[in-house]
Parts: sequence; structure tokens; C-alpha cells
Amino acid sequence: MIRRRVSVLGSTGSVGCSTLDLMDQAEAAGTGAFQVEVLTGGANVARLAEQARRWKPRLVVIADPARLPDLRDALVGTDIETASGDAAVVEAATRPVDWVMAAIVGAAGLRSTWAAAATGATLALANKESLVCCGPRLIERVRSSGGRLIPVDSEHSAIFQVFPAEAPERVARLILTASGGPFRQTSLVDMARMTPEQAVAHPNWSMGAKISIDSATMANKGLETIEAAYLFDMTADRIDVVVHPESIIHSMVEYVDGSTLAQMGPPDMKTPIACALAWPNRLAWPAPRLDLAALGRLTFEAPDETRFPALKLAREALSAGGTAPTVFNAANEVGAYAFLDRKLGFLNIAVVVAETLERTTCEGMTSATDDACDAALAVDAEARRIARAIIERRAMAA
Repeated sequence: MIRRRVSVLGSTGSVGCSTLDLMDQAEAAGTGAFQVEVLTGGANVARLAEQARRWKPRLVVIADPARLPDLRDALVGTDIETASGDAAVVEAATRPVDWVMAAIVGAAGLRSTWAAAATGATLALANKESLVCCGPRLIERVRSSGGRLIPVDSEHSAIFQVFPAEAPERVARLILTASGGPFRQTSLVDMARMTPEQAVAHPNWSMGAKISIDSATMANKGLETIEAAYLFDMTADRIDVVVHPESIIHSMVEYVDGSTLAQMGPPDMKTPIACALAWPNRLAWPAPRLDLAALGRLTFEAPDETRFPALKLAREALSAGGTAPTVFNAANEVGAYAFLDRKLGFLNIAVVVAETLERTTCEGMTSATDDACDAALAVDAEARRIARAIIERRAMAA
């Protein structure tokens, strides 16, 4: 039986909820036992309180201080410690546990992920921005603390499961698969008119709004290319992307002898979460089964970088190095949320990213130690300022 003391940072989001659901299913099946020490959420008091009453953690933190009184009211009669604010989230990430799920979306999750990386726990990483912004420094921080970083993105989990960590020289290239999102076959003319509601309607995966927008623009695959380069120490020219609409093969590793190993499974985030939760063991839970005969066929196509320029921009940022990946991530996040707020057209998300990269000096980070997180956040803040100014200028000119 898998036994773990667990913290879930971002428990009210899509990945956080899936993590707790998986743990519930494993406990019901008698294959896992979990003591939840910490839960953190953004502003969803009702969901966070419901989770807290189910799992009875020692500490529950809500990022929005204005919602703390509501959280305390919802937990009256329990002995659960409560706190609020960004500093409290970071402190919660330092609590001693065996396993931390880092699932706070966006750059907001960077400080808590950085804090958790120094605890010696296994860090299950669903916050891709932490890797994009701090990359090798975050990985080294986990290793030097005696911990282990296990990716939770389905693509990186797939590679992790078939990558020969003991002999990386055997690998020729990595192949990331992409669903193509909801606009895979949509013309540029029609994409220009797409609404947030259409963009978040992913054909295969159930995800949060921002992640769904990244899938629709294929910025997610650009971010994942940067992540893969850092996680597996690969150069940009050894990482390819292929569109695979069925989302059954989650990624592949091609070896120098011509062999290619793929990890397959139904599109369900609980599968990579289960891998991270139990590694190096396997967690038995009521997982959906893969029926290849029912599927009939698997298809593949090259990504169209004319309609989805974010992928090319991410590769260019990776090749440029320094702070360029951080700038790419920050500008993309600002653009995605501006689109969700109907302040920016769908195709203009990539335009804002490109202009922000052009206007930002992408020199290297100033430190490789404890202030690497602060340095990354400073670059992030400046890139966001520039991206917002670009969006405002475009709105005034419209």
C-alpha cells in the first residue's frame, strides 16, 4: 500500500481536485493511505472548506486575505489551523511532508514551488511556469535538498516514464504530442473571431481556463518544449512536436538505435498524478482502460506554425536563453488573461508575446542561489508591465 504525508498547493484548481479525487479512489480501493498536512487555495472558500472537512489537514491557507473570515466560519468546530495571503502560502509549502503537489497556476505558484523544492520532499510539479522561469536552478534546488522532482504534465510524465535517466546519451530526441486544441482545423480568418467560450472548449481534456487558452494557441506546447529541455537536459533541436488529435500517446522518446518508446493511456490527468504520487511504485486505482480496438486508429500531423506562432516563439526564446523563456511565459499569461477578459483578440495573444520579446533585454539571471526566484520574478514583472502596455496601446488605437 502506498502511504504518503501530502501537501496540495492549489487544491481547488483542476489538478488539485484531481489529486484529491485520486487519493480518495485509492483509499476506497485499499491501495493507498494519505495524511494531508496542507491544503492551499486561491479564493474558492466553499471548495477549500469542503476539502478540508474531508481530509482534516493541519493547515489550510487561502491566498485571498479577504476570504479568510469566510474560511474560518466554514471550518467552525474543527481544530484546523487557517491562514491567508501569499506569504502564508509560501510558509505552508515548507511544512515537512513526503510529497508536495505544486499545482498553483501561473507565475503565482513560483515562490511556493521554490520553497517546497528546498524541503527534501518529492515535488510533483504541475506548475510549468516554475520550470520555465527558474529551470535548472529549481531542479538543482530539489536535488541538493535530497528531494526528487517528478513532472505531472501528461507529456513530461510520459517522457519521464520511458527516459533512461541513467544513460541519457542513448536518447536521440524527444517527441511531444499535442492534441491541436479546439482550433486545429480552423482557418486564420475564423480564429480571429473566436470567443473565450469557444477557446476553452477543449475536445479531449478538462482543464482550467488559462491552460485551455494555452492549448488553443499551442503556447502550452511551447512552454512544454522549454520544460522538456530543462527536465531532460536536451537542446531545442532535439525536441519535436507532433499533433496527435486522439491524445492517446502522451509523448515519445526516440533512441539512437532508431527505437521509439511511447507512453499511452486515455486522456485523464489522474494517470500522471498517480505516477508521481507512487513513484517508483505504481498506484492501483479505478483507472480508465485503453481500448485500442474501439479507437480504431491513431493519427498524427505536423503542427502549423503559421496558424499557431506561439510554438515558434517559444523555441526562439529557448534558443535565445537567459531570461527569454521567462519573458515568453509572462507575456503569454498576460495575453491569455486579456483574451479571457475580452480585451484582446485571440490571434493577438501571440502578437503581444512577440512584441514583448522584441522589447525586452533577455540577459542571463544574476544569481544561481537563493535569489534566483526573486530574479525570475523581477524579470516576470517587467515583462508583464511591457505586455500590458502593448495591450493598452492596441486598445487605444482600435
